[in-house]
Amino acid sequence: MTNRKGVAELAGSAALGAWAGFAVLALVVTGGHGAPLHLDRSLLSWSVGHRPATAVAVARGLTATGTGVLPYALVALAGLLMGGSRRQRPVTALLGVACLASGQAVRYGVMELTGRARPPYRYWQTHASGLSFPSGHTTTSALTAGLLLLALCLRARHGRLPMCLAVACWAAGVGLTRVYLGVHWATDVLGGWLFAVGWLGAWLCAAAWWLPDRLIPAAASGSGALAGGDAAGAPPEGHAPRDTGRRD
Repeated sequence: MTNRKGVAELAGSAALGAWAGFAVLALVVTGGHGAPLHLDRSLLSWSVGHRPATAVAVARGLTATGTGVLPYALVALAGLLMGGSRRQRPVTALLGVACLASGQAVRYGVMELTGRARPPYRYWQTHASGLSFPSGHTTTSALTAGLLLLALCLRARHGRLPMCLAVACWAAGVGLTRVYLGVHWATDVLGGWLFAVGWLGAWLCAAAWWLPDRLIPAAASGSGALAGGDAAGAPPEGHAPRDTGRRD
């Protein structure tokens, strides 16, 4: 229980910090009636002046991975990887997909409430629809990356750091392409990142507190990320190993 409590407290703290930052940013955006900030104008101006054809094509390809079927497929894979047993895998996969889907739904509601317009159409280098804050591609890719990072931390035995860096760079790249391609302001992207951290933190905190022990995956390295036990194969705290009668 100690490990679960620690995870819940850490995730809850991260969620509270992210939500606080998001709330401040949302108030600034709505207080200005959606008008771009100085940072927004500066980064859009820079992107418009640095758009060689090859870079635009790469950015379009990368930004396309931040929506549609791919994020859901990656999240389902992350959930399957997180589960340490046949019983856990369907549940963790379903929870991951539910986290992403509900996060997208709530983000859409926030977007409608803030009502911020996108940058002027003449700056666009890719298709976009709907309102602007927070960025949908950014939120979706960040939520997907967060679940993939959790799966890698629990299950990857070798090459964990390079894989985690690749996932983080992918999510960051998707967000940055939204500004580069002129369909979002920079603060829309920042809002998407904060929203994703807050949403993931809230879900992880809830899972650590309320999921039954049998559905809590432990780390493959034996560190016992959420479940009890101090090492692979070691009994949970408070339980002595059974005496088999053997004497070496």
